[in-house]
This record gives sequence, structure tokens and C-alpha cells, in this order.
Amino acid sequence: MKTVSLILTAYNSASNLARTLQSIERQDYPQIEVNIKDGGSTDDTLKIIKEYKDTSRNRVNWATGKDQGIYDAMNQGYALCSGDIIVFFNDLFLSGRVISRMVNLIESQPCCVGAHADLVYATDAKVVRYWKMGPQRSLRLGWLPGHPTLFLKREIYEKYGLYNTDYKIAADYEFMIRFLKDKENRLAYLPETIIRMYYGGTSTSNTGSYLLSLKEGHRALKENGIRGAAIADGLRTGRVLWQFVRRRKLEVGL
Repeated sequence: MKTVSLILTAYNSASNLARTLQSIERQDYPQIEVNIKDGGSTDDTLKIIKEYKDTSRNRVNWATGKDQGIYDAMNQGYALCSGDIIVFFNDLFLSGRVISRMVNLIESQPCCVGAHADLVYATDAKVVRYWKMGPQRSLRLGWLPGHPTLFLKREIYEKYGLYNTDYKIAADYEFMIRFLKDKENRLAYLPETIIRMYYGGTSTSNTGSYLLSLKEGHRALKENGIRGAAIADGLRTGRVLWQFVRRRKLEVGL
């Protein structure tokens, strides 16, 4: 049975971390490794991590110390993990069978290097954005999976490397372009919403953050040799706007 390594990053995250860990603990998949990279928190984050390590049925690795931002923390978190399938996760699973279903999907399609699904951005009161990208399409059409839903075989990180810390807000976008531009890298798709993402993260906190993500996204396309980057930018923006328009109410129960 393949081990799934979940990689979490935290910095003064006590308000959300316990809920995230609870949603992991509800998973029915028996082979989970939880890896937490803390950035030197001064609230109750470390207390929550230590209590979770003592009580969890999953294997738990964690480290604390300064880092150079979210993507450096993610890279350090990766260094802690040993699993076969890698997931960067800081949000909420919407059912107890998410991991088992995604692993089964990957194993049922051995030509694929991983899998993705749909997600929602939500506050406690409402769904703000509904991300549904559908099956894999051309990057030049503005298509890209939701990074929080991405379950990837370890071999992809070993071949293509980790997150480029020169990017402040879109290194996850650049990483996905980096490996998906190779057409042999196919992703399986589960047409269901599996993740509730906390609204207000690095790329969703304000208009300035979103504009910076667009700028860095254009840079990522250019640096990876994607032709028609300006067209891809426009189509991507259209897709994002449509995600806000089509948002739907969702009973998350968490």
C-alpha cells in the first residue's frame, strides 16, 4: 500500500490548524504520513502540533524554525516526508474518503502521474469561489488544476524539483506549469469537490495579492516557454472570474 505524505505549513496558525488536523484524522486511508513545518510560531500552534503527534494514529513528523516564506516552508516540509504520493495541504477535506478515493483513482490509471479534483474557497458563512477546472487541457487555454487538490507521485518532485522561492505568491502555479508542459505528464480527474480552502490565504487576501499573482503567473508562463502567454493570462483571468460567478452553496459540515 502506498504511503500518502501530507505536508502542512504553519505560522501562528492555531485558529485553523486544529480543524485541519481533525479533517486528516477522519480519513479512512490507513497509510498517512503527516509532515508539519512551523515557521517559529508564538501562539498555540506548537502546542496543537505536539498534542496531535501524541494522539494521532498517523505517523507525524514536524519541525519548527525560521524560513524565507511560504514556499521555502513548503520545500522544508517536503524534506521531512517519505511517502509515495505527495499532497500539500492546509485546509479541510470534505469527506473521510478523500485520500482513499484519490489514491484509488491514481492506481486505476497507471499512465497518470497524479490526480486532481474540485475545491471551494469559503468563509465560515458562505462559499466565495468554486474552482472547477475539469479534465486536463492545454496550458495555453488558461487551464490549471487547483493546487490544494493535487495528489502527485513523488517521482514528479524528484524529476522537476521543488518550489521556486524567487516567486512570492505564484510558485505553486509555476511548479505546475513546469511539469505539466511535458505532455506525457497526465493527471486523472475526480469531478467532485474534495477540499474546502480557507479564504484569505496568500493569493486570496486582497486585490493587490491577486494582481501580483497575475504578474508572476505571466512570468511563469514565459519562463517555461509557453507560447501565447498573454492569451493564456486572459483566459485564466476569465476562468477565475467565472469561479466567483458560479460559486454555489455547499454544506461542509466541518
